[in-house]
Amino acid sequence: MSSVTLYSAPEIETGRLLLRGLAAGDFPVYERFFGDVEASANYGGPLTPGMAWRRLAADIGHWDLRGYGLWAVTEKAGARMVGVAGLYWPHGWPRSELTWWIAADARRNGYALEASRAVIAQAYDAMGWALVETHMNDANTAARNLALKLGGQVIAREMFPDGVERNVYALPKELA
Repeated sequence: MSSVTLYSAPEIETGRLLLRGLAAGDFPVYERFFGDVEASANYGGPLTPGMAWRRLAADIGHWDLRGYGLWAVTEKAGARMVGVAGLYWPHGWPRSELTWWIAADARRNGYALEASRAVIAQAYDAMGWALVETHMNDANTAARNLALKLGGQVIAREMFPDGVERNVYALPKELA
């Protein structure tokens, strides 16, 4: 029998946000986000409540499987969870990625940019990553614009296991 190492997400603070480990109590935010056809369209949604629960469970478990994962993005003022941001690498996919989603009612506040900057710094400085990357479907202009705001440069275009060809962006350690 192999030993199991349990990982927990370290807390990360930014000017307005606290990034903390995900928990079962975050399910209502997952359920609303993944149940919203438009909001979740670029993130595998819409999902039934049962599938949203499984997604939350997978996101929590990713920490134990990979030693890194997604954080709940919460507002410091009031502690409202507004989305997730983190590092993700599903089994069978060719690359890890910086990923994020922000609830529809919390968008246009710069939360994805602020949280992504914090996650990138954590990956390079605390976790010792040599390269942080992201990728998205070509139609996801909001994600592409965020990658460019983060200083992202296209380093590859490749086919992914879901049959979609995507640009891969390298995200620099020093952000603009």
